[in-house]
Amino acid sequence: GSTGSGKSLIVSSIVGQVVSASGVIRPTTRSPVLVHHDDDSEWFDEQQILPGLARVRDHRLGSDGSADDPRRELRLVTSEALPAGIALLDAPDIDSIDVVNRELAAQLLAAADVWVFVTTAARYADAVPWSFLATARDRGAPLVLVLNRVPVGAGEELRADLARLLERNGLADTPIYVIEEQSSTTGGLLGELVVPVKTWLRELGEDHDRRAETVRRSLRGVFSDVLRRTDTIASAVDAQSTFGEQLRQHADNQYAHALGLIEHEVEDGTIIRGEVLNRWEEFIGTGELLRQLRTGLGRLRSKVSGVLTGRPVTQQQLNEAVENVLERLIISQADEAAAKTLDAWKASPLSSSLRESAPAALGRSSSELPTRTAAELRSWQGSLIDLVREKGASRRTTARIASLGVNGVSAVLMMLVFSHTGGLTGGEVAIAGGASAVGHALLEALLGDDNLRRLAVSARTDLLARVKDLYDQEELRFVNVLDEAGIPEHGGDELRELAATISHGGFHG
Repeated sequence: GSTGSGKSLIVSSIVGQVVSASGVIRPTTRSPVLVHHDDDSEWFDEQQILPGLARVRDHRLGSDGSADDPRRELRLVTSEALPAGIALLDAPDIDSIDVVNRELAAQLLAAADVWVFVTTAARYADAVPWSFLATARDRGAPLVLVLNRVPVGAGEELRADLARLLERNGLADTPIYVIEEQSSTTGGLLGELVVPVKTWLRELGEDHDRRAETVRRSLRGVFSDVLRRTDTIASAVDAQSTFGEQLRQHADNQYAHALGLIEHEVEDGTIIRGEVLNRWEEFIGTGELLRQLRTGLGRLRSKVSGVLTGRPVTQQQLNEAVENVLERLIISQADEAAAKTLDAWKASPLSSSLRESAPAALGRSSSELPTRTAAELRSWQGSLIDLVREKGASRRTTARIASLGVNGVSAVLMMLVFSHTGGLTGGEVAIAGGASAVGHALLEALLGDDNLRRLAVSARTDLLARVKDLYDQEELRFVNVLDEAGIPEHGGDELRELAATISHGGFHG
C-alpha cells in the first residue's frame, strides 16, 4: 500500500504483537518483515525466495520502534498466530520518496502469491495505487483490498464507491475489508477490527486445495502476462536491434568511405606532391640525367645503377617523405570518419543509452593510430624488397637486381605505385612523368613487361589492405561500445521462440 496507510500496524494486529515498526516518520518500513509459522522456516531461510536480500532471523525492535539494523535485508519473524502455509510480508511503500524502497516494493509484489492491498479512506482514489492494482489485474494475481481508517459510519458508502472503481478497472470480484477508525485500541493494535482479514487468511491457510489453487492461479497469471507482453517487448527489442545495426552500418560506411578516399589519392598521383616530389628528384638526379635515361635502355641501366646505389641517405629521406604524407592522410581521414560516425550516433534514438559508454574521445581517431600507422607503412616499404625479389626469381634477373641494389629497385617500385599524373599540374606533371618513365623502364628491364603491371598492382593492393586493417581497428572502438551496451542482434526472434515454446507446452502445476 501507500505511505502511511497502516500496513505495518495491520500486520502486527493480525499477529497479535508488534513485529513491524510503525510510526510518523516516512518511510517507516525500510527493510521488509516476513512473518510465518515456525514449521515454514526452511522455506525462507534459504535464498530461493527473494534472493539477494540478507536474512535476519528473530528480529527485535528497539525501544523507539526502529529496527536494530537498518540495512536492506529480509527480517524473518515466526508466529503461531499464522497457520502453516501462510506468510505475511510487510513491504515498503509503493509511493515512497525513496527510490530503492519503491523498487524493493515492486520486487516483493512480483514474488507474492496474494496481494493484500492497504489504502485509506482519504487516498483510495490516488493514481499510484491504481497503477499497481492494474498490474495485479493484468497478471491475474489474487487480490484483497483493505480500506483502512474509515470514519465511523461511512464504511458502506466508501465500500460502494471503492467497489465501483474496482469494477471500472476490471477488478470487480476483489474482496474489500473495511477497518474503521477507533480512538483507542488494545495495546496500540487494532484488535477486533482486523478479525475479518485474519479469518480470511486462516481459512486460506487451512484449506490445502484452495491454497494450492491460489498459487496455481498466481503462476498462470504470471505466465499469461509474460506471454501477453512478449510480442510488445519483442517488437521493442527488434527496434533496438535495428537501430543498433544502423549504428554499426554508420561506422562501417564512414570507414569504408575513408578507405575509398585513400585509394583514390594513391592511384591519382596526389601522394607525390610537394616534399615527395622534391625527394624523388634528388634521388634520381638532375633533369639532364632524366633526359639521358630516356634515350635508351642500355644507357638507362648504367646511369640508374650509379644513382640507386650511391645515395643511401637521400633514399631514406624519400621513404620518410612518403611515410609522412601517407600517415597524415590516413589519420586525417580516420579523424573525419570517427567524427561523422559519432555525430550520426548522437542523432540516434539510442543516444541516451550510449552516452556513458560512448566517450567524446570516440569522435576522433585513437591515440594509438599514429604509432600503428607508422609501423605499417615502414613494414609495407620493407615488403617491397621481398616483392622485388619474388618477382625477379630468375637467375639472370636476380643478378641484375643485385647489381642495382634491391633497396634502390624497391624505392623505384614505391614511386611507380604513386606516379600517375592524375591530379597533378604544370611542373608536377613533368616530374611525375619522368618518375613514371624511369620506374617503368627500369622495372621492365629487370623483370619484363609481363610482370610489371602485376608488380605495381600487388604493391598497391598490399598498401590498401594495411590501411583497411588500421581502419578496421578504429571502427572496432564503435563496435565495442555497442557490444558493451548489450544491444542484441536477434533478441526479438529469440523471445518469440521462447514464448511459443511456453504457449504450446501449456502450464501445468
